[in-house]
Amino acid sequence: MAVKPAYAVGLDTGSRRTRMVICALEAGRLRFLGGASVESQGWLKGRIADQRAVTDCILAALREAEANAGVSVESVVAGVGGQTVRGANGRGVVELGHTREIEQRDVNRVVDRASHVQLQEDRMVLQLFPQDFVVDDHPGHRDPRKMMASRLEINVHLVTASVQEHAALVGAVNQAHLVAEETVFEGLGACYAAVLPEDRREGIAVVDIGAQSTELVVYYGDSMYLASTVRICGDHFTRDLAQGLCVSFEDAELVKLAFGSALSELCPENVLVELPTPENREPRHAQRRFVNQILEARAEELFQYVRAELVRVGMDRALMGGVFLTGAAARLPDLCDVAERVLLCQARYGLATGIEDWPESMNDPEWSTVAGLAMYSAKLKAQVEQARETAGWLGRILK
Repeated sequence: MAVKPAYAVGLDTGSRRTRMVICALEAGRLRFLGGASVESQGWLKGRIADQRAVTDCILAALREAEANAGVSVESVVAGVGGQTVRGANGRGVVELGHTREIEQRDVNRVVDRASHVQLQEDRMVLQLFPQDFVVDDHPGHRDPRKMMASRLEINVHLVTASVQEHAALVGAVNQAHLVAEETVFEGLGACYAAVLPEDRREGIAVVDIGAQSTELVVYYGDSMYLASTVRICGDHFTRDLAQGLCVSFEDAELVKLAFGSALSELCPENVLVELPTPENREPRHAQRRFVNQILEARAEELFQYVRAELVRVGMDRALMGGVFLTGAAARLPDLCDVAERVLLCQARYGLATGIEDWPESMNDPEWSTVAGLAMYSAKLKAQVEQARETAGWLGRILK
């Protein structure tokens, strides 16, 4: 009997663009089949304002991606982001009663204890990330199984989200005739695609800068130290230009893309930029250095917020692996230089790695998040397949 191919699909419902990537999982390797990017509708300040419009955008991206890939898909891993997503540290404790060998069921119990925390109204646990286990008051263990102890604790980082926003996103996915395999923090998706596991050993941060939200993820080794959102996003840069140049938001976006840079000192003072003006008005000009000064000020503010978050978790000046910038707004020229100046560590663009046949045209930080979501989907499917293979003859009969 022919084996049904496994497809790993990522869906990034951004407030500016909706992106989808379809990959094939073949012998433990991930191969790119097709992708799509369509203009988003139905979003307001990073939150869903019109679920029907979001569904229509997902359907449009699905049709285009399926046409490009030449396959039909039924499920996706969807990204969740925005100001409603927050991270917090948690802890779980299990008393074993007497000194004995720690078993898998004890690990399951302590993780379950850590996940059952009292949350505010309209909050839910989106994801849980173990940091370390404490075995009889001895911290720093990654795998406590088969150790002798009478008490087991776990330190975790919990990512929480708005129940209402999460339900709206899953509802939009379902109305597009898709099953949401899992919902994943978008910052984690970007980290999955852009950062190799060995690069996390000395501490890294991923700053995913979108149009209406910015997500931050900090890893040290295998442990997630922080999942957070930053209040500065790509639209803030554009609004600053619109106010400073007295132009519309759309015209300011054009000026930013054509002439913008996050560094002003390298631009000569005598270089002028012609501003978009109505037909019945005389042309206006502005110094390009002035344009870049506006953008530089906002870029410094963005990374000052990032640094404040790093200080809060004790990771300031501890990112030996550097900072990875992802998201469409990260393409602003010289933004890495400002990040290095403020955060005092190496900065680079986070590009998708680990997917075969990834197109050169998509080798861009704006595609990192959706690529990571597809990789997360592949991980889930690989785990299911491994469980089936190890289930024995009875599991093969019942699957």
